[in-house]
Amino acid sequence: QVQLVESGGGLVHAGGSLRLSCAAAGSIFRLNAMGWYRQSPGKQRDLVATITSGGSTNYANSVKGRFTISRDNAKNAVYLQMDSLKPEDTAVYYCNANVTRMVFTARIDYNYWGQGTQVTVSS
Repeated sequence: QVQLVESGGGLVHAGGSLRLSCAAAGSIFRLNAMGWYRQSPGKQRDLVATITSGGSTNYANSVKGRFTISRDNAKNAVYLQMDSLKPEDTAVYYCNANVTRMVFTARIDYNYWGQGTQVTVSS
């Protein structure tokens, strides 16, 4: 199994910054794309940002220029630096990882989610 452990959420005033971290641990053959998603009450879970194993990034239009995703492959970790936060960024943020695992002699891709971390931005 693979576990994604998140940290770094909290309460911040509008205009402030937070940094989220997510570390993957467990039976990992290869850690592929990783990303962050968020979900507000009553809404669907939406993509915030993704990053490939090679470092290519993709952002939701709503966070471009304010959020930065990065990863440390040696630590199996992904980060989300959030600057110029707005009240509408308030949500539970979830880490996501696509992981290749060895099952006997087969390489199989799995998708994993973290437990979520609350980010609250006050106006």
